[in-house]
Order: sequence, then structure tokens, then C-alpha cells
Amino acid sequence: MNRSALRTAMIAIGVSLLIVYVAAAVLVYELVVFLVRSPPNLATALVTVGAMTVLGAYFSYRFGTRQLLAGLDAVEIDRRHAPELFRRLERLQSSMDVDRPRVVVARLGVPNAFALSGIGSGVIVFDLSLFRMLTPDEQEAILAHELAHLERYDALVQTVAYSALRTLVGLVMIPLLPLLLAVTGIARGWAWIRGRPDVWNRNPLMLVYQWVSLGVTVLVVGLTMLIRAHSRRRELAADDRAIEVTGRPLALARALRKIQRAGERERGLLATLYVRGDEDGPLTRLLSTHPPMDDRIDRLLDRAGTDPLSGHRIPVE
Repeated sequence: MNRSALRTAMIAIGVSLLIVYVAAAVLVYELVVFLVRSPPNLATALVTVGAMTVLGAYFSYRFGTRQLLAGLDAVEIDRRHAPELFRRLERLQSSMDVDRPRVVVARLGVPNAFALSGIGSGVIVFDLSLFRMLTPDEQEAILAHELAHLERYDALVQTVAYSALRTLVGLVMIPLLPLLLAVTGIARGWAWIRGRPDVWNRNPLMLVYQWVSLGVTVLVVGLTMLIRAHSRRRELAADDRAIEVTGRPLALARALRKIQRAGERERGLLATLYVRGDEDGPLTRLLSTHPPMDDRIDRLLDRAGTDPLSGHRIPVE
């Protein structure tokens, strides 16, 4: 293909891109105008948004949980495999408002446990090494902590919160989409027409795209921080509930210390599920789903008080 033919082809591609993007922008704009001029009543809108949120959360939890457990190659156990653990589970369950959960074991990379709550019974996942590393009392403390999450449906609430966040971002993006399509189409089409398709994102119009993207990102990060802050509060509440039903804050403190030390030696791929908080900096803390482990252990030590014979703080070493 000679230079003239190549130039003509690039111009044709640029014009085509411009037409397609602008046409799409106009169609979306007309849809937005239609919705503004003929809005559904408030009740219908709220029901629709609520249904989208609930359905999104349901499918995310239903299939996400199944895929997670399948990816972990988790194996369900019963009383025959761990009679002492299930004896303690029954005792805890009788003191808590929670249905009997399934207990599965897996190799998570580091010692850890987490709960997946849903409608009805939930699932508690134990890393296999916890049975070797923790004493029976420490295992019971971790079990009580996870049962506390199931009691309050914490995992399900978090799933619904993230589903609501996705729905909200989608609603925000709908009126912005015509502008973003038009800006992108003009930038890409003009770049092809100029014969420099690789620099389309350097068009001054893309500043509009970048500012809109920044605004949406700030919204997402801000709401995510709120969800993560709620998650951290629920972790502390689960600690409190665990020592309320077991009466042994030191057992939970010792279990968390052992998990922390094992996690420092080797971190696996499921860091977001670990019963610890990363402590690399302020931003990391804000985005962490768990409080710093040292803070949790200090709270437990405060609840335990001091040794009445020596007057010193009881160690967890």
C-alpha cells in the first residue's frame, strides 16, 4: 500500500471511529434525557435500585463463595475428624444466635481462619496448620471469633455493601457516559485522521476524561474506605463477642500472636482474608479490612487486665 492510500485509509478509520463514538454518545444522551423527562416514581426507582443491589450481592456471594472454596481445594470435616473442635463448637453455638456452620479445612499459605456468612448456615474455613499450632483453648477462641461474624452476617453485609457501591457507581456513570464517549471518540478519531493513532490519549480533550475518571475514583475510594472502616469495627466487635462467650481473652490474644508471627514469616495469596491488619502506613490502614494485629492484641490484654498476684500485665508470649 502506497503512502497516499495508507493516509486515506487512516482518515477513513478516524472518521468511522468519530461517527461510531458520537452516535453512541447521542443514543446514551437520548436515553438519559428520556429518563429525566419521564422518571419512574420514587418507590419504583428505590425498588429497582434495591433489587439490583440485592441480586448483585446474591450472585456475588453465591458464586464467589463457591469459586473461593473450590479454588482453595477445601475439604469439609465433621465430628469424626475433629471431635474436640466440634464439641467446643456445639458449646459455643448454644450460647450464640447462630446456626450450625459447615467447617472446612484448606491450605491457605499461612495459618488463618475466616467465615463466609449467608442466609441460613455459614462456612468457617480453617487452615490445616491451626490444628497443629494452636492449643484447644486458642482454637476455640478463633472459632468463637468466626461464629461472631456469622452471628452478625458480617461477610454478607460486606457483600451487599460492595454491591451497593457498584450500583451507585453505575448510576453516577450513566449521565457521564455520553460525555466520555464523545470525548473519547473525538480524541481517537482525530488521532487517526492526523495519522498518529498511538497518541490519541494526549489530546487536550482527554483532560475532561481524566478529571471525570478522577472524580469517580475519589468517590469509589471514599466509599470503599467507609466500608473498610465498618469491616474493621466488626473485627473488634467479633473479638469482644468471642471473649464474651469464652471468657478467655488471653486465649484469643495468644492465637492472634501466633498467627501474626506465622504470617510475618510467609504470606500467601489470600492476604485480604487474613485475621490481621497490614501495618505498612496510614493509607494501608485505611484500606485494610482488619485493624492492626498489635492493636487487637492490646485490646484483649486490656480486657484480661493484670495478674492479681504480681500486679503485672499478663504476657501472651
